Amino acid sequence: MFRLLDSIQTGSLLDLRNRAIFETLYSTGVRISELAGLNTVDVDFDGLVIKVSGQGNKERIVPIGQKAVRTIQRYRERLYREAGQALEHSGPLFLNKFKGRLTPRSMARCLDQLVRACGMLVPVSPHTLRHTFATHMLNAGADLRAVQELLGHESLSTTQKYTHVSI
Repeated sequence: MFRLLDSIQTGSLLDLRNRAIFETLYSTGVRISELAGLNTVDVDFDGLVIKVSGQGNKERIVPIGQKAVRTIQRYRERLYREAGQALEHSGPLFLNKFKGRLTPRSMARCLDQLVRACGMLVPVSPHTLRHTFATHMLNAGADLRAVQELLGHESLSTTQKYTHVSI
């Protein structure tokens, strides 16, 4: 899928935003609601981490990949150029066409459009990317408890459901 994504041009601002959403979801394993709640100030572009407010308003720090950070930076720089005004540093990370916060449902629709543009016949939901993140972490040798913390699960048994597809 990633090779297919790389072949898609990020010509428009929306294409670039949608790609940044995809990259961030896969790179961090955060819930779609957590991603929708991110503000620009929650991203440490140099430290490659994001501060996420999870379920029950519990905050956690989650690493984010360089590729996702670069894509977010390109999106934000282009948004600044095309908006013609300074964007609030404390405002939403991902914006809709009215410069308001994207909802989780809108983000899911963006992901659907991106997947269709790749020509994939299998549906890919935001939770699929979360599951894929966890599976890849476990397959790469990550400790189950570390994955539990990254996903923001209270119980280890919740995280263990991801192990049945792991090598």
